[in-house]
Amino acid sequence: MSRAATEWTVVKLRPDGSVATRYQATGIEAPAGWVAARAVWTFGTVDIGYYTFERGDVLYEYFSTVRPFNLFANYRPDGRLVGWYCNVTHPTSVSDGVITWHDLWVDVLVLPGGAIAVVDLDELEASGIAASDPDLHRMILDARDELVALAESRDYPFSAERHTGDTND
Repeated sequence: MSRAATEWTVVKLRPDGSVATRYQATGIEAPAGWVAARAVWTFGTVDIGYYTFERGDVLYEYFSTVRPFNLFANYRPDGRLVGWYCNVTHPTSVSDGVITWHDLWVDVLVLPGGAIAVVDLDELEASGIAASDPDLHRMILDARDELVALAESRDYPFSAERHTGDTND
């Protein structure tokens, strides 16, 4: 397990490469091939119909540096698990205290009871990437399938011991 940095700036890029958001997070232990951090949702409520982020939510964020995805375990401040929000991405880059991840449309949601939903396939289709970059399109679909399999098997980071939602780590 490694703890590469104590404090991180996390930068999310949109599919077009522009910056969507940046925020601060605290490093937590992660195995090789992963960088993990704990962040508090400081933005307003974001309700996407099937999943809601609320101000004060605690996120345990797991960024793969070798696989094209990341996973966020989302807890309410009282410790209740909201679920896992998983993003298909380009592999995360890490440098000089900055974690940068590049979103690629498709998301996988895993609810506390184990239900799994793949969302935003319509955005992927609308992007035209299937015709303009079939290799990237295939990578996105393969990453989606890998995330679903990871959720079903409860392998790391779904198996990570530390994500209680406790705000007093």
